[in-house]
Amino acid sequence: MSVPPELAWLVPIVVPFIVGFLIGALIKKSFKVVLLIVLLIAVLMFTGILNLTFSDLVDRAMEYLPKIVGEASGWMNLIPYTSITFVIGLVLGLWKVKS
Repeated sequence: MSVPPELAWLVPIVVPFIVGFLIGALIKKSFKVVLLIVLLIAVLMFTGILNLTFSDLVDRAMEYLPKIVGEASGWMNLIPYTSITFVIGLVLGLWKVKS
């Protein structure tokens, strides 16, 4: 499947916009889920069901954050974050998507 020459100039503009919009929507949806998980943990800690100390949280973060950063760095090379159309799509995805 090939793109006709009269439409080929649109591909480098539209594709980063769509990718940015989808990533913005994903970030917005994920943020709400993470916020709910943090609130659940806070309620469990407040009621005494879950006993976590600050040092426990820091130890867990130092265990998992390097793994997450290592995985994310590979994905960052695939995202066209230097394209202005990507940034516009990202902002619109964060702003307009209902969650």
